[in-house]
Amino acid sequence: MSQDLGTIFYFDWELRFLHFLQSIHNPILDSIMLFFTNYSSYSTILLILILALAIFPKTRRVGIQMFIALIISILIVNVGLKPFIMRCRPCWLEPGIKLLVERPHSHSFPSGHTNTSFALAMAVFLSNKKIGIPSLIIASTIAFSRLYLFVHWPTDVMGGIVTGIVSALISYGIIELFNKQFNKVFIKKAA
Repeated sequence: MSQDLGTIFYFDWELRFLHFLQSIHNPILDSIMLFFTNYSSYSTILLILILALAIFPKTRRVGIQMFIALIISILIVNVGLKPFIMRCRPCWLEPGIKLLVERPHSHSFPSGHTNTSFALAMAVFLSNKKIGIPSLIIASTIAFSRLYLFVHWPTDVMGGIVTGIVSALISYGIIELFNKQFNKVFIKKAA
């Protein structure tokens, strides 16, 4: 492999866990995990959904929170942490493992899929817990899919969860500050 592996560090339990996941592969789980990990292929649809939510007064707050959380999460992970830490992916370290997805080219820590899915799900949860709980379940399944597919270490996924949640909390704080600053609720919570 001509690719620079970057920094190689992991805990033994992480590699054992990833090998265990490789041992439970089957066609049904493979299909489920591929469906959830490929949510990023629907990014155009997702952006249209976020913009649509931001247009309507009843859903404006959640749409704006999702958009801000998404931007913050991408900046934290793709601009900040990944290029700085440059962590080797498990699939780069063990290229003999057959992947069900295309071999990723970016570094591993933290998981970008996990980061963005948790940023969006937590933004929804902070505005509407009823819809937020299923959103967090979907985000958790996306996170697990990255491990199942052997493209991330468990600590990458943990890092993605933390950065995603932090991004959503910052987004929530920005909207609260905006509302407080102008002494009026321009962006109302959904009922």
